Amino acid sequence: MTTVTLPGTAAGSTDGLSVWPASTTRLPHGGLAVGGVPLTDIADRFDTPAYVLDEGEVRARCRTYRDAFPDAEVLYAAKAFLSRAMVHWVAEEGLGLDVCSAGELELAVTAGFPPERVLLHGNAKSPRDIEAALRLGVGRIVIDSASEIARLAAAVGPGGHQKVLVRIVPGISAGGHEKIRTGTDGQKFGLSLTDGSAQHAVTRILGQPQLELVGLHCHIGSQITEVKPYLTAVRRAVGLMARIRDAHGVTLPELDMGGGHGIAYCPGEPALDLTALAGRLRAELVESCAAAGLPVPRLAIEPGRAIAGPAGIALYRVLAVKRTGERVFVAVDGGMSDNPRPALYGVRYAPRLIGRPSTAGPCTATVVGRHCEAGDVLASDVELPADVRPGDLLAVPVAGAYQLSMASGYNLVGRPPVVAVGGGAARLLVRRETLDDFRRRDVGD
Repeated sequence: MTTVTLPGTAAGSTDGLSVWPASTTRLPHGGLAVGGVPLTDIADRFDTPAYVLDEGEVRARCRTYRDAFPDAEVLYAAKAFLSRAMVHWVAEEGLGLDVCSAGELELAVTAGFPPERVLLHGNAKSPRDIEAALRLGVGRIVIDSASEIARLAAAVGPGGHQKVLVRIVPGISAGGHEKIRTGTDGQKFGLSLTDGSAQHAVTRILGQPQLELVGLHCHIGSQITEVKPYLTAVRRAVGLMARIRDAHGVTLPELDMGGGHGIAYCPGEPALDLTALAGRLRAELVESCAAAGLPVPRLAIEPGRAIAGPAGIALYRVLAVKRTGERVFVAVDGGMSDNPRPALYGVRYAPRLIGRPSTAGPCTATVVGRHCEAGDVLASDVELPADVRPGDLLAVPVAGAYQLSMASGYNLVGRPPVVAVGGGAARLLVRRETLDDFRRRDVGD
């Protein structure tokens, strides 16, 4: 089998740049360029905090997934990060789209994405979500609970037709944090294999002529770095497909194994081996189907973080440096309003001083945000030059996923802009949220 490697870093694994985009190059005087654009130029032109997204890295990662899974449907998970430009890149690289709200769906379709290549999921779809999905003609809707079946069938109407999948819970614990493990019983997603909920939902769906059950959906968690949990999930999903055939005479043609493919946020961290995943997942699917006497269903996967995450860089300006006892706190002009992940999941990042040379030795510092929370920490116990000072520029790699998409309006600071780089040019994708935006939204007296 040909080895398929997710894009790495042109700068190699030395000097802490192994998790940066492949286009990253070193410049004189401590600078870095991404996509041919110096990061200091972006900070000067667009101010800070700001997000930088390397278009070439996004596209290369899309192509890597297409090469690794040539016979599968690859759906980009929009919840990681979505913008009109991202919609265009994903479409042009031949991927489908996985959305979980009317907002994500409307943005994608109005940007020109084919709705038949869109899958809608979510544990609690609102009437607005369902109305938008049916109005725009999404290809598939993932049913996540028994109560959704009648609601969706009624919305489709007696003369309508909608393809659906059932999200199953295979009873597998996998993922980088307990809050992002979705394959176990006792959490809000999906229908359990253990208590028979999944089988009961299948029976009910098959009784609704306007709903066409085309497959199963199984997402076991996020930031998974081992292949084995996916193989176990495949076996259990195929087992259910065999029971559905035996009980109802229906052979399902599709199996969506979700995403959750883990990436490295800091040098030396593990990441999911995509080559191993592709080869072993396909082999397990073929073997399990052969044992059950089933034809092999078309496989679908939903990478989000693994495409967008490593393509993004967050830029911050240092506002204050405080030394309290033996601790050094470096406060920047962003924080948990533009990246809540450290507070939510305890994730670690590797910020880097850029834009000026430093001959000072390293110090252990904690990079904190500007918000009124003790938990507003962006990076704990990281190495920075001991002479770090107000006005310095810090760059945080692997910032393209679940940061801006999870951003909030806390303290009315405003969400940062997103700037795309490529071919030596930078352009604004998403503008900065301003004080005028806050004033316009507040319409009461």
